[in-house]
This record gives sequence, C-alpha cells and structure tokens, in this order.
Amino acid sequence: MAFNDRNFRGNSNFGAPREMHKTKCSDCGVETEVPFKPDPERPVYCRDCLPNHRTPRENRRY
Repeated sequence: MAFNDRNFRGNSNFGAPREMHKTKCSDCGVETEVPFKPDPERPVYCRDCLPNHRTPRENRRY
C-alpha cells in the first residue's frame, strides 16, 4: 500500500474494510451506511445532508 493511498488513515487496520452500520438520515430519512455504531441520542446524516450541519472550515477549531 502506498503511503498516499486514499484509504490510509494511519490506524492499525492497514486498509481493512470498515464495518458499516445501516441507519436512516435524521434530515431526509434516506437509508444510509456509516462507519460507526449510531447513538440513538445523536442525529446521523447521509452524505448529502451532512454538509448542511458542518461548521464552515474557516471557523472550525482543531
């Protein structure tokens, strides 16, 4: 695997496929998959709705 490979995240999985979990988007209701176990107390958004809930980059803290 090349160091600049898109799937390289610096974790110990070394490119192993992530376990995906099916859920529904809290905005539009479409079924989507996320790489984490959704918490019923927190909203989950699909790829299309997520940008609507993110803070613009210039204002984000690291």
